Amino acid sequence: MRKGVKIALVGGVFTAMVGGAGYGAYNLVSGVTGNSGPSRPGTSEVRSGPPSAAEVRETSRKFLAAWADGDARQAAAYTDNAEAAGRALTGFREDAHLTKVKLTAQQASGARVPFAVSTTVSYKGRSKPFSYDSQLTVVRGRTTGRPLVDWSEAVVHPSLERGDTLVTGEGAAPPIRAVDRAGAVLRPKDYPSLGPILDTLREKYGESAGGTPGVELYVRHEDEDAGSRTLLTLTAGKPGTLRTTLSAGVQKAAERAVLRSGESSVVAVKPSTGEVLGVANNREDAFNAAFLGKVAPGSTMKIVSAAMLIDKGVTKATGSAPCPDTAVWQSQTFHNLKGMAPNEAASFSESFARSCNTAFVKLIDEDGVTDASLTEEAQDNFGLGKGDWKVGVPSADGSVPPSGGPERAANAIGQGQVEMNPLNMASVTATAMTGAFRQPVLVPRSLDDRELATARGLSPSTVRQLRQMMNRTAVSGTGARVMAGLGPDMGAKTGSAEVDGQEKSDSWFTGYRGDVAAAAMVQRGGHGGDTAGPIVAAVLAAG
Repeated sequence: MRKGVKIALVGGVFTAMVGGAGYGAYNLVSGVTGNSGPSRPGTSEVRSGPPSAAEVRETSRKFLAAWADGDARQAAAYTDNAEAAGRALTGFREDAHLTKVKLTAQQASGARVPFAVSTTVSYKGRSKPFSYDSQLTVVRGRTTGRPLVDWSEAVVHPSLERGDTLVTGEGAAPPIRAVDRAGAVLRPKDYPSLGPILDTLREKYGESAGGTPGVELYVRHEDEDAGSRTLLTLTAGKPGTLRTTLSAGVQKAAERAVLRSGESSVVAVKPSTGEVLGVANNREDAFNAAFLGKVAPGSTMKIVSAAMLIDKGVTKATGSAPCPDTAVWQSQTFHNLKGMAPNEAASFSESFARSCNTAFVKLIDEDGVTDASLTEEAQDNFGLGKGDWKVGVPSADGSVPPSGGPERAANAIGQGQVEMNPLNMASVTATAMTGAFRQPVLVPRSLDDRELATARGLSPSTVRQLRQMMNRTAVSGTGARVMAGLGPDMGAKTGSAEVDGQEKSDSWFTGYRGDVAAAAMVQRGGHGGDTAGPIVAAVLAAG
């Protein structure tokens, strides 16, 4: 065996170590396995079914050996997408400048083979070790029947998504020293939820913040708007200072609050200005659902629906809004939460505070309400659903499409075709509280003179009634338990959103206290007051 290459197979664990250049992995593997190379269609019977343990072991061994030896073409031949794999594995060496590659495969679990990567980043006379864990899966080729590595960029590095690449060079943007509204430094290690957001801010505002880039190994995303992610710094750049609207105290409370429940997100805004005070996510997929989520908001949407009914003159806070067991609209029957007692004499304020679905379903049948009424209210008065928010980082501004048939009623109670995220619902609460729509911002508008979204807002009468109903919800309605002790100047709305194929509903809660409005979502969290409610209450208490 040639110098610099070592192969070991002990207890089913395969290790490929390549210390230098030389013969290709094709010859290396052939010497060990007695195989002259990849089988060709027609040379043997096409096999079917899952790969055997021996096939998984042999295929992963050949692939990892070729990759470690720097033979991207040969390694790619052991995958089910040789073209994409060849590009990525060539880039691993030529674009990312990764050398001295050591790949250590662990015991396979079925068709999945975990492996460790130990390598060195070498660039313009500087080098630094770089190690991480990844995994591959062996599948059977659809036409050839050969066992092949199921290719995705994540095989190269788990941070890579489709179209992403690893690059070593001058940083895509200068580093930033992000600070909160009072000048406190915001470090990802102290505020984990801010990591991806700060990466995006760096990409967008690094140059204008006055920094100079360093030399880094980073993930270059196919979507340029997604920014980049630094994996290793060879030479530190000079950071520029970037002021955000965040409050370190509120952010810390938000980070702690989402740890109460998995798959949770929360946003807090300052109603008088629209400034984002805190944003946090606790999700396995690291997705910024707080800003980018698009899911049904459940009964928190009744804030917008209530405003629409008041503005249309259908009812008022003290007006009649009976709450029967069921309500039928366009041949579809709607129900209330299990255990809610009917009340045919209920006022609109009471039905709102109890979150009575049937009351809202009956009211959207009144004269003057059309399939587009809720859309118009959301867009014209709350600034939702027009696609024009410029927060400072990517965000979704909600969707409330005109809907006919049963969907009109479903939309009114936050189901149907309505989509929101915690940023949207925190903004809704802020608008209901002040009467003015102020587009949420994470960095000051003065930083780049971007044009912010506008909307008409609400009349003083509508605001007065919404505040009264939200306060009643927080004091004696569905939000009373979690809002207890937060003081008289507060309001809330709970929500539970049913999702097809999901046994447990999504939990939603939004509320305000003083000059802070917050909203939270917990996927599969159940009733709004159970899981999302305590998250919002903790953030409001800190604000």
